[in-house]
Amino acid sequence: MDERREKPVDLVEFEMMLLGRHMHLLSPKSRGAVGRLDRSAYILLSRIQAEGPMSIGQLSAAFGLDASTLNRQTAAMLRAGIVERIPDPEGGMARKFAITEEGERRLAADRAENREGLAKVLTGWTAEEVADFAAQLSRLNRDVERLDGRPWPRD
Repeated sequence: MDERREKPVDLVEFEMMLLGRHMHLLSPKSRGAVGRLDRSAYILLSRIQAEGPMSIGQLSAAFGLDASTLNRQTAAMLRAGIVERIPDPEGGMARKFAITEEGERRLAADRAENREGLAKVLTGWTAEEVADFAAQLSRLNRDVERLDGRPWPRD
């Protein structure tokens, strides 16, 4: 065995690296497909969908990204028609980004394709194995979020 992967944590790191590489390959339409959201738009839309309209400041706090990065990303999303700027529903001064119908449609389509790809990969797994794997991934993500101080909103 490769000496760089002797410890369990080394194996986890290696497999996580591969998982990150493979995730975009799960959907047959994912490679350069027209209409697919890019990774940052997919994640930002998912967060806005979970929390409701968000300002640049709120997105910055949620993701630990600087305002200039988020301004570039949200500008591209505005041009694509997947978000719109709205007045703060709570009456604050900052305008917020809300998902448009087109954004909801594209996010749902991408999520369905991702799930379809995952279902193909997990075909040989039992329902219990899939549930156990989902629980372990959830635990890993929650532990990362705990250390990072930025939990993802969950149902």
